[in-house]
Amino acid sequence: MLRQSLELIAKFPAIVAFAYIAMRHKFYGEPLFIDSLQKKFDIASSFLYMLRPEGKFSSLEAQLLDLALILHAEHGGGNNSSFTMHVVTSSHADTYSSFSAALDSLKGPLHGAANENVMDMRRNIKDNLRDWTDQEEVAAYIEKILMKQAPNPTGLVYGMGYAAYAKSDPRAVNLKQKAKELVISKNRLDEYDLYQTIEEMTPQIFERVKKSDKPIAANVDLHSGFVYDMLAFPQEIYTPLFAMGRMAGWAANRIDELINGGRIVRPAYKNVGEVQDYISMEQRGENSKFKN
Repeated sequence: MLRQSLELIAKFPAIVAFAYIAMRHKFYGEPLFIDSLQKKFDIASSFLYMLRPEGKFSSLEAQLLDLALILHAEHGGGNNSSFTMHVVTSSHADTYSSFSAALDSLKGPLHGAANENVMDMRRNIKDNLRDWTDQEEVAAYIEKILMKQAPNPTGLVYGMGYAAYAKSDPRAVNLKQKAKELVISKNRLDEYDLYQTIEEMTPQIFERVKKSDKPIAANVDLHSGFVYDMLAFPQEIYTPLFAMGRMAGWAANRIDELINGGRIVRPAYKNVGEVQDYISMEQRGENSKFKN
């Protein structure tokens, strides 16, 4: 099981990179280039090498991607895909089935698409504001989002708030700090400042609009999409990148379940509905709510 887990962690970056390259070749006619893995590279460097046609990347880019993968590996508070890993592993399913189930859970947009939603929100802000460097105009737009008056109808400011981290998400703090080095080198401070404005203003606007004193802080997804964009990663691989980092966490959760679990994980259901008398088919009239 350890061997299988380590092999999956090691091979997943190549699976993502080659699948994306094949997709671009098949549907967009782009060159099909396949670069073999280099033993001298770690996972982050290998992925940058495989995904880029020229295979070139800076040490800062590799360090930032490495940090992003580490921060996405696992965190306190639990999450949907890691819980899925525990559930499937508890049935004594094999390693590949267990990883596949966790991956399927992450594919769900409510779990794995948060950083994509942040990037969509950024585009909406840029498209709908005359000056997205104006803090007052950004604040007014955040209020529109919360009032469900913006193109995003959910009323959610993506990248803000998290169930496990009310006051601060340590992952966001670390990623934001390291990201600023790449921001400066790529001359994208204006966009960095936009995320800073969203992070600083959303809590007070949320409190005023929602009449709630619930603490809200930026989560890691507020910055991860921007990091991937600076690394020139296409949005199609944002969720696979999440999975690439989470593979190690899933392996750890599988080991934990096999060693410390022992029982199959199953839910307990309780019917809270009212008891209703059975009505036969012959007695169900045209207006009966029991009619087919």
